[in-house]
Amino acid sequence: MGRGPVQLRRIENKINRQVTFSKRRNGLLKKAHEISVLCDADVALIIFSTKGKLVEYSTDGRMEQILEKFHRYSLAEKAVSETETVSQDSLSNNCVIIKSKIEALQKKQRHLMGEELDSLTMKELQYLEQQLEASLKQIRTRKNKVYNDCMAELRQKEKLLEEENSSLKKLLAKGREKEMPTQQMLCRQQTQAQTKPLLAATFMTTDSLTTLNIGPPGVEVKTSEALPSSQTDCSSLPPWMLNHPSGG
Repeated sequence: MGRGPVQLRRIENKINRQVTFSKRRNGLLKKAHEISVLCDADVALIIFSTKGKLVEYSTDGRMEQILEKFHRYSLAEKAVSETETVSQDSLSNNCVIIKSKIEALQKKQRHLMGEELDSLTMKELQYLEQQLEASLKQIRTRKNKVYNDCMAELRQKEKLLEEENSSLKKLLAKGREKEMPTQQMLCRQQTQAQTKPLLAATFMTTDSLTTLNIGPPGVEVKTSEALPSSQTDCSSLPPWMLNHPSGG
């Protein structure tokens, strides 16, 4: 069975205590030297015996340099610790201040919303009323400015649309002027196309001959209704019509 943990306590026997000190001191010095050589570390070892005898070890005998380095490091650590402490205290104070400011702003906001007014005095209520009136004045001023800006923008858009509409009307009028001769020509062609059959029918009716029973019975004479009497060929009339008495 293995041994249990050894309890460390002061050796009561003086001789045994001195022997143990010598052995452990030499072992500690050996270990310090090994760490310094093997690990390239700066090691400083200081031991005072019961009688006040000093035993020391330092890497390459640079005890003062190592102690000075230790002193600077200790001061830096202390400064950092103090700074952290001050920073924590400062942060705590800032948190308290910020928290109180937030609470005050929230309370003021509730007052502006018309809430929790019972605790306010007459002077505080008058001051709150003045604040609200000033806020309303600023709001109305801003609203009027936004309204005027919107109206100006709409007027500008209206002007641009009117100009665009006028340009489109001019272009449309020019297009109609260019199309008028073509339309007139088409109308004339359609009119001529519709008139030609009527004229042809009229000429055919005019040129048709009618039979007139003029003269003695049994004699038929064909004359043209369209030609005037002055243009009728007299040679086609019978002799008895040419030789009628002037007085009859």
